[in-house]
Amino acid sequence: MGDDSAVTIRAAKGATEYPELVAIWRSAVRATHDFLTEEDFKRIEGNLAAMYFPAVSLIVAELNGKPVGFAGIAEGNLEMLFIENVARGRGIGTRLLHEAISNHGVTTVDVNEQNGGACAFYRSRGFVQVGRDELDGDGCPYPTLHLKLSSLLAG
Repeated sequence: MGDDSAVTIRAAKGATEYPELVAIWRSAVRATHDFLTEEDFKRIEGNLAAMYFPAVSLIVAELNGKPVGFAGIAEGNLEMLFIENVARGRGIGTRLLHEAISNHGVTTVDVNEQNGGACAFYRSRGFVQVGRDELDGDGCPYPTLHLKLSSLLAG
């Protein structure tokens, strides 16, 4: 385990960086999304650079100058947050989430109900469930929880 101070957050460099981000996504999803069918995994992976990345503002976490995680934000919603499997558990996701909330206006996130680790991560960082859908955004049978920062629900 390294020093957390070696983590920096920056804007993505654009499409030239997409292959590295896809590799991070692949590592993270293989480790955390065991509920995905292989067909859905391949479909999503194929859409990342073509459709999903261009639709969001991407921020990248680097550890010692190497990208190890990223988050995608659109209209106040955290659309994606993935950490390379070997870098998980080091506070990198927390740093990305903090940056997304503090500097990019994130107040909501949708998370796969079957991804217990992600559900616990967001809940432990102040998000509460405000809704649920049986299908994900692509109409696939992966229940999705809609979470919102609890500090915004008061009053």
